[in-house]
Amino acid sequence: MPARRTEKTETEVPFEAAMEQLEGIVDRLESGELPLEEALASFERGVALSRQCAAQLESAERRIEVLVQSGSGLTTEPFEAPEEEGNGG
Repeated sequence: MPARRTEKTETEVPFEAAMEQLEGIVDRLESGELPLEEALASFERGVALSRQCAAQLESAERRIEVLVQSGSGLTTEPFEAPEEEGNGG
């Protein structure tokens, strides 16, 4: 049975575009000038984009492997991301 390929949903956008949209939403929400209904809709869209980006990053991390030369030949090791530093802000 062939491997099942995950199809993008209608609202899923490329990671970089999703991040740009999310940054724009945050800027608009932080301005405090949106009407309540628009702010809520923007917040909901931001949550969806945030979850999508997190899922895309998780998927990418699972795919990244580092080739390591060992005594018996090439092996793979899971990618270890550098430890995060606190965000300034």
